[in-house]
Amino acid sequence: MTTQYDLSLLEKSAENPIWILTDEALAEHCKYWNTLPMIALDTEFIRVDTFYPIPGLIQVADDKGCYFIDPLVLDDYSPLVELFRNESVLKLLHAGNEDLELFLYMLGELPRPIFDTQIAAGFLGWGFSMGYQRLVEHALDVQLDKGETTSDWLQRPLTRSQEHYAALDVAYLPALCQQQIAELEERGMYSWMQEEAEQLLAQTPDNDPDGVKYYRRFSQAWKLPPEKIAALRDLTAWRERISRQRDIPRNRVLRNQTLLEIINVWPVTMQALSRVPDLKARVIRQDGDVIIGFLKLAAQSALAKPPQPINRPLSYKWNKPLKALKAIARNKADELNMAPEILLRKKDLDALIRTEKEGEYSLPPSLSGWRKAVIGDALLAELKQLNL
Repeated sequence: MTTQYDLSLLEKSAENPIWILTDEALAEHCKYWNTLPMIALDTEFIRVDTFYPIPGLIQVADDKGCYFIDPLVLDDYSPLVELFRNESVLKLLHAGNEDLELFLYMLGELPRPIFDTQIAAGFLGWGFSMGYQRLVEHALDVQLDKGETTSDWLQRPLTRSQEHYAALDVAYLPALCQQQIAELEERGMYSWMQEEAEQLLAQTPDNDPDGVKYYRRFSQAWKLPPEKIAALRDLTAWRERISRQRDIPRNRVLRNQTLLEIINVWPVTMQALSRVPDLKARVIRQDGDVIIGFLKLAAQSALAKPPQPINRPLSYKWNKPLKALKAIARNKADELNMAPEILLRKKDLDALIRTEKEGEYSLPPSLSGWRKAVIGDALLAELKQLNL
């Protein structure tokens, strides 16, 4: 990597970041960024009373300084989309899940390839799910202020404090990335990190935009009869559509607990619906008839389109085997000096156990790839010895 990313230069630039306020300026900067080996990215947005995030700022750091792309004034993002598609430019993020969601919503494009410094910290055993401030302090011995985490990023002008805080969010990413890549390569883990980054990108698009699978998250409802599960499925799918149409959070339509209360009470009159705990009068007035309608049509819906069952919790008989499986992962993580949560996640272990067919198990997709040789085969061998 011949381009020099000078940490002190970027720290200095963060005191007076450059605003990009015209489409022409964005195109000019993107033209230069396309020539670099990497750029750092971050976003600031508001998502309190809306379903979709409202972009407030896109921060960029290159080898020369820190920049603010202002989504409140720009119209043509095609140069940024082109940059995101340029796979010769590595895009640096920290805990980038929400940033990626915003980019996909705002631009219809995800940056590729990416490097997430939080994930890398887990691989290197620095800590799991490390916050940016703690990571910067750990790796660079720099203490950052947390003072602007709940700022209004839609106000203009931003305060000097806001500007400095937002710029520092990208200023340290190149130094962090260079340090982490060097250690990952030394430990033979860089290809694992790249695979993990690709998995993060693959998981970003919403695989259930209509909300028809959401009901399966309610594990406590696994015993319900098909009619009630169908009603839960249809209500959650309706809530998803309404939340998106009205651009309001899901819990402003119906909270999860309220959904379960409705299924439990089964109110088929407005009077009965009004007695459901925590169901707001505004929701009853606006959507009460629709909610009752789903309950009345539940039996018909269950017959027309039988709902997939909700996974029942694992039996108590798995308590001891689960400890043994987790111990294998923990010991391997200790051997590799990495965070055990990176190596084996609870949801992956659950998915593995649910592959059982006639006493045989197979690795789910999330335990294939680099995890197969590192931990997957050992988990399968342990399962094979179990007599369950």
